[in-house]
Amino acid sequence: MTRVAIAYHSGYGHTRRIAEAVHEGAASFPRCEVRSIDVSRIDADGWSALLASDAIVFGAPTYMGGPSAPFKAFADASSKIWFAQGWKDRIAGGFTCSLAMSGDKLSTLNYFFTLAMQHGMVWVGLGLLPSAQAGDANALNRIGSYTGVMAQADNVPPELSPPAGDLKTAHAYGQRIARFAAMRPR
Repeated sequence: MTRVAIAYHSGYGHTRRIAEAVHEGAASFPRCEVRSIDVSRIDADGWSALLASDAIVFGAPTYMGGPSAPFKAFADASSKIWFAQGWKDRIAGGFTCSLAMSGDKLSTLNYFFTLAMQHGMVWVGLGLLPSAQAGDANALNRIGSYTGVMAQADNVPPELSPPAGDLKTAHAYGQRIARFAAMRPR
C-alpha cells in the first residue's frame, strides 16, 4: 500500500478545494491510501501519519508573498522530524492558491521546495506543459507552473472558485505524486 499525506492550510476554503482535488487524484491511483491533514489543527495522530507516508504534499494559500502563518508554524514545528531525518527520501510536492493570477505564488512553492530539501525529500514537479490557452479557466496548467500546482481563486466563495482547470490540474498532480510514491524504495 502506498501512503500519501496532504499537509495543508486553507484560510478561506479555496486552498482546501485544491487539497481535495490532489487527494482525489492520489486516491485514484491503485493501492494508494491518502490522508489530508489540516496543519492548523495537527495532532499527534497527524504527525504520525506524516511519518508513515511515502509522500507528503504541502499546500497553503499565498499571503503577502509566502505561505500562510499557520503553515509556517507547522513547518517550524517539523524541526524535530528534520533533526531525526524522519522524512528523508520521501516524495514531496506542493500547491498554492491566491487571488491574483501571479500573486507571487512561485515564492510559496519555492518555500515548500526548500522545506522539502532541508528534510532530505525528493521533489516531484507538475510534469505538465503550460496550456496553449493561457488563462483559460478550464485548461490544465493554465497558469504555467512547473514546480507544483498554482491556482487562482476569484473573490467569490470557494464553491465557485478555483476554476475547473485548476482543480483538474491538482487532480492530475495527485495522480503523479502517487505514482512516484509507489516507486519509492522502502
